[in-house]
Amino acid sequence: MVSQSHRYVFHGAISPAPLCCMKPKDQFDNLEKHTQWGIDVLEKYIKFVKERTEIELSYAKQLRNLSKKYQPKKNSKEEEEYRYTSTRAFLATLNEMNDYAGQHEVISENMTSLITGELTRYVQELKQERKSHFHDGRKAQQHLETCWKQLEASKRRFERDCKEADRAQQYFEKMDADINVTKADVEKARQQAQLRHQMAEDSKAEYSSTLQKFNSEQHDHYYTHIPNIFQKIQDMEERRIVRIGESMKTFAEVDRQVIPIIGKCLDEITKAAESIDHKNDSQLVIEAFKSGFEPPGDIEFEDFTQPMKRTISESSLSNSRGDGKSEPKFGGKSKGKLWPFIKKNKGAGPEDFSNLPPEQRRKKLQQKVDELNKDIQKEMDQRDALTKMKDVYIKNPQMGDAASVDHRLAELGQNIEKLRLEVQKFEGWLAEVEGRLPARTEQARRQSGLYEAQNTSTVNSCAQDRESSPDGSYTEEQSQETEMKVPATDFDDEFDDEEPLPTIGTCKALYTFEGQNEGTISVAEGEMLYVIEEDKGDGWTRIRRNEDEEGYVPTSYVEVYLDKNAKGAMTYI
Repeated sequence: MVSQSHRYVFHGAISPAPLCCMKPKDQFDNLEKHTQWGIDVLEKYIKFVKERTEIELSYAKQLRNLSKKYQPKKNSKEEEEYRYTSTRAFLATLNEMNDYAGQHEVISENMTSLITGELTRYVQELKQERKSHFHDGRKAQQHLETCWKQLEASKRRFERDCKEADRAQQYFEKMDADINVTKADVEKARQQAQLRHQMAEDSKAEYSSTLQKFNSEQHDHYYTHIPNIFQKIQDMEERRIVRIGESMKTFAEVDRQVIPIIGKCLDEITKAAESIDHKNDSQLVIEAFKSGFEPPGDIEFEDFTQPMKRTISESSLSNSRGDGKSEPKFGGKSKGKLWPFIKKNKGAGPEDFSNLPPEQRRKKLQQKVDELNKDIQKEMDQRDALTKMKDVYIKNPQMGDAASVDHRLAELGQNIEKLRLEVQKFEGWLAEVEGRLPARTEQARRQSGLYEAQNTSTVNSCAQDRESSPDGSYTEEQSQETEMKVPATDFDDEFDDEEPLPTIGTCKALYTFEGQNEGTISVAEGEMLYVIEEDKGDGWTRIRRNEDEEGYVPTSYVEVYLDKNAKGAMTYI
C-alpha cells in the first residue's frame, strides 16, 4: 500500500524525475499480485467453511441414523423392555442424541448463510472493484506515456530546427563573405537563414509549451492520480482483511450459540442416567416372572444300607422321589429333584392357559382380554366410519351406492359379536382365577419369581425317563450318559407287592386336572379326595378316590388338610 511518507517511492526516486527513472508500473504489478493473493486467501477460507458445513451435516445425519437404528420397533418385544428404568434412560439418550444432531445441522445452516454466502458475494464485488482500480491505474499510466511521447517529439523537432537554423546562418555568412557571389544569392541565403531562425523559435515555443504541459500532467499523475488509485487499492485490501477477521469471529460465534443447547442435551442424558432405579427394575422382573408357587421342600435322606420295601409310589415314580442316586440308569446324577430347572415342554398350551401357575395364568388371561378389547375397538371404529359413509351416500346418491357398504357392515357386526363372545369367555376364566387366588405371604411373593417353572411339574418314570406337566403333556429326554435300564418285570412285581397306604388327610381340588400320564389321576374342581402321601418336595401329592383309583396330582391344584397328627392344614399356592 502507499502512505503519505513513501507513496512516491519508485526505484529509489523520491522527487519528480524523468519517467525512465520512475516506473509505477512495477508497483502496479506488485500490488496486482498481492491483491490477487488476498482474494485467493479469501476463497480458500470460503472453501474451508464450506467443507466444515458438509462435515457437520454428515455428522448430524449419522447421529440421526444411529438414534433411529436403536429406537424400539413398534409392536415388538422391544417396546416391553422399555418399562425398565435403565432402558427408558437409554431411550431418553437416543432422543437427546437426535436433538444433539439437530444442533449440528443449525451450525451448518448458520455457517452457510452467514459466512460462505456472504463471503462469496463479497468476493465477486471485490474482484470487480479491484479490476476497476487497476484499469484506472493503467489508463493514467498510458495517458502519461502519451504526454511523454508528445514532449519527446516536440523536443526532437526543436533540436532539428535549431540545427537547421544554425546551418542556414553559417551558409549566409559564407555567401556574404564571398565576393564572387552575386547580391541576389546573398539575399536569398539571408532570407533562408531568417526563415530557419523563425522555425527554430516556433519549435522552441512549442517545446516549451509541451514541456510545461507534461510537467503538469506528470505532477498530477504522481501527486494526485496514482496516490488516489493506490489509496483506493489500500482501502480495498484493508476491507478484505477486516472482512475475513469478522468471518472468523462469526465462525466461532455460530458454535458458541449452540453450546447451551448441546449442554442441555447432555444434562438431560445425565438426568436420565441418574433416574435409573436398580431396585425398581429388579422388582419388575420379580413381578413379571413370579408363579405363585412355594419352593419345594428338602430332599429326604434314603438309607440304602438297611433293607427296605419300596412302595408303589416309590417304584412308579422313584425318579421324582429319591433323585435316583442308587439306580444305575441315571449314572448317579439327580434329575427328579431338580424339576423346577428342567426345560419345559414347548408345545402349544391350552386356550385357557390352565397349564400355567395361577399368577402367570391371570396375567396371560388379562393380556388376552386387553388384546381382544383393542380388536373390538378397531372393528367398531371401522363400523362407525362405514356408517357415516353410508349416511353420506344416502343424502348424496351421486357420491356412491349406500347398499354397497351393507355387506361390510354386516361382516363387521359378526366380527364384533365373535370378539365379544371371546372376551366373555376369557373374562370368565379371569374371574375364576382371580376369585380363587388365595392370599400369599410377603415372603412367598418375594420368592415366587424363582420358581415359575413349577407350573409344569415333572414326573420322571424310571422306565420312560419322561417329564410331564400338570395338563398331561410331556417331553422325553434321553440321558447323555450310559443308562442301565431296570427290567420292567422286576418293577411291576415290586409295585404289585406293596400294601395299600393309609390315608393321612383329605384334600379339595382347586382346579380341574386331566391326568394322562402313568401314575397320575384326573380330578374335578371342588372334588374331595383322600391324601395318602404328601408332597416330598417335587410338587406332587398322592391322593386316593376309592380303593381302585389313586395317583398323583400337582400339589398346586389341591388344598391339603392333614390329620391332627400332622403339623396342621397346609395350602400350596
